Amino acid sequence: MDEEVFTFGAFRLISAQRTLFEDGKALRLGSRAFDILVALIERAGQTIPKEELIARAWPGTVVEEAALRVHVAALRKALGDGRAGKRYIASLSGRGYAFVAPVTREHALSAIAAPAGMVEAGNLPALLTRVVGRAETVAALAAQLGRRRFLTIVGPGGIGKTTLAVAVADAVRGSYADGVWLVEVASLADPDLLPSALGAVLGVPPSGANPLSGLAAWLRDKQALIVFDSCEHVIGAAAALTETILRGAPRVAILSTSREPLRAEGETLHRLAALEFPLASADLAVDDALRYSAVQLFNERAAAGMDGFTLGDADVPAALEICRRLDGIPLALELAAARVGVFGVRELAAHLDDRFRLLTSGRRTALSRHQTLGAALDWSYQLLPEAERAVLRRLSVFAGEFALEAAVAVAADAGSSEILDCIANLVAKSLVAADPRGETAQYRLLDTTRLYALEKLKSSSELHQIARRHAEHFCTVFGPAEAESETRPQAEWLAMYGLHLANVRAALDWAFSAEGDPDDRGGVDHCRCAAVGPDVTVC
Repeated sequence: MDEEVFTFGAFRLISAQRTLFEDGKALRLGSRAFDILVALIERAGQTIPKEELIARAWPGTVVEEAALRVHVAALRKALGDGRAGKRYIASLSGRGYAFVAPVTREHALSAIAAPAGMVEAGNLPALLTRVVGRAETVAALAAQLGRRRFLTIVGPGGIGKTTLAVAVADAVRGSYADGVWLVEVASLADPDLLPSALGAVLGVPPSGANPLSGLAAWLRDKQALIVFDSCEHVIGAAAALTETILRGAPRVAILSTSREPLRAEGETLHRLAALEFPLASADLAVDDALRYSAVQLFNERAAAGMDGFTLGDADVPAALEICRRLDGIPLALELAAARVGVFGVRELAAHLDDRFRLLTSGRRTALSRHQTLGAALDWSYQLLPEAERAVLRRLSVFAGEFALEAAVAVAADAGSSEILDCIANLVAKSLVAADPRGETAQYRLLDTTRLYALEKLKSSSELHQIARRHAEHFCTVFGPAEAESETRPQAEWLAMYGLHLANVRAALDWAFSAEGDPDDRGGVDHCRCAAVGPDVTVC
């Protein structure tokens, strides 16, 4: 079969194979960038309206013009447009774009269109920014994919699961002769559409009433990697499709991302950690602070958004505070960095209590849930059943870590047996962090998650009841504290009661606030004060 081939400069484009070569070397373009390039080259020398290019790259979808600009910028970068005087794509203000380089059109037999081994199949997009702080993780997961066929990256919203998955897929793409294929699951409203979405990416036409049959036939003898990104809202369908593929296609591997495990047969989990930052206050020079990946990311994104930005020694304490308060979550750090040009680093750190109104400047082309910090948490919260929403709201009264016993005392409804399952599910869904390493497992909400859930609690009718339960629980915990301070070794006593300090302070703050209950104030006054340190007492 003949295929149309376009050549321009050092480039050779084979439209049917969706491949672009520069001096015989295959280049990687995202699928939409490739569609835009083909549309421009097919009518080289003509101005193509922006609306027409958007319709070509995003058929049947409404997107903003900014998305087109981003992909045109990626094209120009890939082609080296502007380097050494070379021009390929011209922008005509208010009208559209035109391909301005000379183009030669020819036909070639598909069997000889490119030398064997030259074509890299797949649709993996190019990462347009540096991946910060994940080099070791990329290498480790790439090695794991070589040993295991099914790997899921799990973590809270905004922690960088998609970025990591694309980086890992890029690192291993040479191991898959039939390509690496990214399926963007986030846009699917109906779980039943997942097989069709995979078929559309692979170019496999639907097969009657059962789309899986055509997929299974196409994949049976393929050596490919499929990346399912953002599966949490279609988790059951993703698990079923994954098992079907792995059983029917022995040389296909799957890399998925989700806020919770798929719980499918053969799954290996990697729970993605936040970027690194100093855990305690430290007097660091800027060079020492930039050894931490969270600070690196904040600094790089602030510099990208503000000409002439330089993180100085005087800014380091505020930058570290931002990284700690935002728990090293990449999305939150990027949103904060975008505001540096407006507030400066120190003023930004001082207003993080108002972060949901402050951090609202995500990329225009990002998914809506990645454009603001509140939207990222809305996505996770709205996916929860009501029982888990209620438990998450109630757990927000805890400051710092808490034990399972405390969670049950504060968050459980009388006579309910759901609390343990709810907490386990919230841990699995990356909304509650668990540390099971000590004698007693400890739990905590990330600071941003806690503030979000606390706002939900305040807007409910439960705040007074839950805050009172919290205060009463810690009065009970500290009931024997004074007597035990005389019988237990000091180090043991401090280890037992010291870990509750943040929660005791929170309970005291509430009990003596305008919203507190006068009866609770009396109850706290009735408690004896026990010394915990030179300047700290708890009741």
